[in-house]
Amino acid sequence: MLSSEKVQWFAMRATYRRGMQIKVLLDKEGINNFIPMRYEVRVRNGRKRRELVPVISDLIFVHAVQSELQKVKFKLPYFQYMIDVRNGQKIIVPDDQMRQFIAVAGTYDEHLIFFSPDEVNLRKGTKVRITGGDFEGYEGVFVKVKGARDRRVVISLQGVIAMAMATLPADLIEVI
Repeated sequence: MLSSEKVQWFAMRATYRRGMQIKVLLDKEGINNFIPMRYEVRVRNGRKRRELVPVISDLIFVHAVQSELQKVKFKLPYFQYMIDVRNGQKIIVPDDQMRQFIAVAGTYDEHLIFFSPDEVNLRKGTKVRITGGDFEGYEGVFVKVKGARDRRVVISLQGVIAMAMATLPADLIEVI
């Protein structure tokens, strides 16, 4: 690790649905990573089973210094950086945003709705802070989302993924 490098959250893609294989390799290397997961009911051998599956099959967030990540990436040609199409730079998620995202997505709540960034227009919403409950202090945008009857707080990782939380009572939401 170079002294000028800092640990960052990189948004990565694992092509050909190899996200879970890469997670196992990163775990063996001791590199912190996160794959957003949810429960789905799937039929296997004629029986219904509730399985924990990735929200997006090839999305993985890696918390490492770039030089360490490059060494791993060199061995795995199907492991790629996600690039921001607006500026051509690697997508790096700020630590505080990632901490909030992991705290919410890590609950595997069935009421969470995940979107690609272009499916939700956050500019139409109101910036809010949650003032009570399990997610007190978290910030997001209060908007009407497709697939839900009411407005929800959306936490977004710019250019990667957006997540709408379960309906919250109005008294737990404060406009910023």
